[in-house]
Amino acid sequence: MTTQRLLISLGQHSEAGPHPVNQDFHGAYVPSGSLLDTKGVVVALADGISSSAVSQVASAAAVRSFVDDYYCTSEAWPVRRASLRVLEATNSWLYGQSQRGDGRFDKDRGYVCTFSALVLKGREGHLLHVGDTRVYRLHPTALEQLSVDHRVRVSDTETYLGRALGVMPRVEIDYTSWPLEVGECYLLATDGAYERLDSASVQAALADHGDDLQAAAQALVAQALARGGDDNATVQLVRIDALPDAAVDRLHNQREGLALPDALQAGMAFEGFTIVRELQVSARSHVFLATDDATGRQVVLKTPSVDLREDPSYLDRFVLEEWAARRVDSPHVLKAFVSERPRQHLFVAMHFVQGQSLAEWMTDHPSPDLGTVRRIVEQIARGLQALHRKDMLHQDLRPENVMIDAQGTVTLIDLGAVHVAGLTEGTAEADALAIRGALQYVAPEYFVGEGGSPASDLFALAVVTYQMLTGQLPYGLSVPKVRHERDLHRLNYVPVRTLRPDLPAWLDAVLRKALQPQARRRQEAISEFVHDLQSPGADFHTHRGPPLLERHPVAFWRALALGFAALSLVLTALLVLRG
Repeated sequence: MTTQRLLISLGQHSEAGPHPVNQDFHGAYVPSGSLLDTKGVVVALADGISSSAVSQVASAAAVRSFVDDYYCTSEAWPVRRASLRVLEATNSWLYGQSQRGDGRFDKDRGYVCTFSALVLKGREGHLLHVGDTRVYRLHPTALEQLSVDHRVRVSDTETYLGRALGVMPRVEIDYTSWPLEVGECYLLATDGAYERLDSASVQAALADHGDDLQAAAQALVAQALARGGDDNATVQLVRIDALPDAAVDRLHNQREGLALPDALQAGMAFEGFTIVRELQVSARSHVFLATDDATGRQVVLKTPSVDLREDPSYLDRFVLEEWAARRVDSPHVLKAFVSERPRQHLFVAMHFVQGQSLAEWMTDHPSPDLGTVRRIVEQIARGLQALHRKDMLHQDLRPENVMIDAQGTVTLIDLGAVHVAGLTEGTAEADALAIRGALQYVAPEYFVGEGGSPASDLFALAVVTYQMLTGQLPYGLSVPKVRHERDLHRLNYVPVRTLRPDLPAWLDAVLRKALQPQARRRQEAISEFVHDLQSPGADFHTHRGPPLLERHPVAFWRALALGFAALSLVLTALLVLRG
């Protein structure tokens, strides 16, 4: 079955009008193949300030760099992060260009421009905007302005541009997103056009030219100038003709056309590999050690679970592990095995790590010293941070998914449960809300339906840290029983020192913070947690521990009852004496 993809119609036109130089600049890019799914369509517009003789350079640089560089950002990044990174870099370059010469900066004569862009990805529209170019959504009798003019009004007749690219070392970019609908039409325009156009003229141009949006854009620019426009005029028209199916997973194209492999056995030749032995069989996959025939290197091959081969969503997710591994560069995250051989079957190929799992290591080291645990935690943290930089969540950190080789290098070996923000954006998939990892390591926010964040991976890392030190879980098996927000207050943390009195008192304070049931109360980043384990601040040394109610709720209520009983006796005695 053919998968429906995003389909748009586009028209755009610009003229200098009465000026010798056109300081407007516009551009658009409609990619094909998987890039359309992972990055979407870009339509961008910039307008240089008239007081500067070089602002046309600024507007051209802004549009070109956005259209080019946006598609060079990680496919794992959501639109907001990718777009803002590109615009921040562009703003810095423009500001730097204006600083040349005597070092002084005159915003009225520098490399300055306004900017608006639409990014259409999946079933969502995204707006990036700074300045007074405008983006409208068309309605039958009205133009709905989606952008906000960044102009400061001094008087009824005088305004000035309050925000633009290239004015300051840092710039604040407006961002918003919304669900798209088939048939919607959007208009991007500079002030030389929109000040002379209205809803009726736009609708008339569309009616006159039908599906030819290019002719409609030319007609609108001509009309704006004919109505007395005295500035450069640019118009872009975009119509949504089709949207992807709501249930489509963007990884579908990665497996399209690949056959499901037969059962593999030791000694079998398969896709240029020779199967050595079976490593693991689980409900999710079958894992084998193999040798690459071309290089002699050992490789781990995964094939889909026999029981789930009829589940399209499972098969789409199956290829995610290798897709993610190809986009993360860290010595602490398992790497994909890259081969130029075309594939005939659906499988995942990863590097083989010789060593033991952290679960096995914990069996061999039931009471490790804190220094050794710190070194392992620091390396796991680096792997998680590499994922987070790509807007990926691991979601299944546990001792079985961590390998330690003979040199002591620690590697995350399983990305099968990873959540990639850039892939689920613009779809109906609630991937970030799904509970995919082993339940005893999953953060409480998943169980109350809030979904995951880097703080969720931090929670799992803290659980693993606690387990390495004690062999136990900090909340026992209580976390998977959480269903409502009120349940979070009933989780009782078991102090490390009740199990390992030889460990320092501050350690409990550090772990307790990372294991807070409310994600917002944990350390702000994994790096902060690692730092706290290495160099705990004064707050952790002076920490007095949780209140009696949290540590010993039965004792608290017993003491409270005794207090009330004593108070009652005193009051009774006083009444007797007065009587």
